Formats: sequence, C-alpha cells, structure tokens
Amino acid sequence: MHRAAALPRVRAVPRLPRAAVWIVAAIVLLVVGGLWLRDSSLVKVDRVTVTGLTGPDAARVTNLLQAAAGDMTTLHVRQDQLDAVVAPYPVVKAVRVQTDFPHGMRITVVENTPVAVVMADGEKTPVSGDGKLLRGAEPRALPIVPLKVPPTGERVIDPTAMRAVAALAAAPIALRDRVLHASTTPAGGLTLALRDGPELRFGAADRLAAKWAAAAAVLADTGSAGASYLDLRYPERPAAGGLEDPATQHDPQAVNAADPAATTTPVAPAPGTAP
Repeated sequence: MHRAAALPRVRAVPRLPRAAVWIVAAIVLLVVGGLWLRDSSLVKVDRVTVTGLTGPDAARVTNLLQAAAGDMTTLHVRQDQLDAVVAPYPVVKAVRVQTDFPHGMRITVVENTPVAVVMADGEKTPVSGDGKLLRGAEPRALPIVPLKVPPTGERVIDPTAMRAVAALAAAPIALRDRVLHASTTPAGGLTLALRDGPELRFGAADRLAAKWAAAAAVLADTGSAGASYLDLRYPERPAAGGLEDPATQHDPQAVNAADPAATTTPVAPAPGTAP
C-alpha cells in the first residue's frame, strides 16, 4: 500500500495588527478627503485681485485672468491655465499667484519692460531689451530705433536695430530716458541722440557698461558743456567734440577756418576704467 504524498505546508499570511489597519484606513480617508476638498465649493475662488498691468490691454487681460481664476480653488491653483491666458500678450512676462484661504486669490502680473520703440513707416512698436516685440504695451515716450520694414513675428531680427536695442537696454534709466533716437553710420557705428544734450557716439555696440559709465562721467563734467557729441568709442579715453578750440576764441579768422566738428576735448577717464 502506497502512502499519499505529503502536501507542502503553506505558511499563513501574517495578519496586520488592528492598530495598523486603522492607520492605513485613516490615511486613505485623508487622501480621498483631501482630493475632494481641494476642488470643492468650500474653497472655491470668488475674490480675485489682479495688479501690475498697464497699457491698453490691461482691462482685457485682467478680465481673462479673473475668469480663469474663478474656475479654481485656493487649494488647487492651475498655473498652466493662467499662463495660457496671458500667452497671446507679449507684454506679460510672468504671472505670480498668492491664495488667501478659503476664497481669495491675488495675481501679480510682471510685465516686460520696453526700452525703446522700433519704427517703420510711421508705425511704432515697443520692444524689450532682448528684442521681444511688446505689442499692446503702452507706447510712451521711448527712444526710437528705425527699421527699414515693419517688424513681423515676435522679435526684432534686424541686426542693426538689435545693436541699438541692446545699447539702450544697458543704459542707466536716467540716461535712457533722455535718448530721443538711435542712428547708425554707413560703417555701422551706433549714435544715440540725447534730449537737451550731445550725441553719444558709441561706435561698435560693445563694452556697453563702460561706455555708459564714460558718458555719465563726461556729461557730469562742466568742461563738456556745449559739446555737440561725445566720442565714446574708447571709453577709457572719452572726448567731448564740437567745442570751440580755446586757441581760436580771440581770433575770428581762426574761428572761421576751424572745423568745430573736428575739435574734441579730452575728458578725464570715467571712474573704474583703465587709463
């Protein structure tokens, strides 16, 4: 007689302690309850404050942001939807959100700052320092950068215009506010005309910080009063040009023979520049 083969012994699955079961159940309830609460009407946004917008599109963008925020809660802010709302408006750089539990939301709009307006065929379009066209921005008094053809797309692509924009972006605000317009020589040298002041002849659009520092130093020097232009091509040796040559001040014939445009007066180097 054959014995039946012994069956393998199956180990019993250990049972969780009752306390652990209650802990797991509580965690599940908290997760489910949290997911329900974050989208419930108990925390629905019904007060939206939008700040930071200026220009002709301010009211329209404000309404769009308020409408989008009204579909959210203070526990579930959908930043991607707010970003999508402002995407068609290049004047908007970023949107920052703060919630005021349980029903409030504050939206701060950070705008791109225009440093100039590009102009073609009499049409002006504000532009940021990186060349982004800010259609819809307030066309306030800004330096004019000429273009041969009206701009298309999202950015300035003309390299000559971009050199001028870059120079204006690097300018101290107090000096940039005095710039009327930019121009270039046939060789590509950059010149900026100041309101109630001389032309700033930059030459190449390089070493911009040093050239602006030199311009500020020369303009602050009383010896440059009356100059028609400042030669900033070499910022360590700036010069005020167009001044009357002191050697000709008492000789009318010499004054008539002199070329004021060729007369330059060296000015002390700007602080921080090498002699």
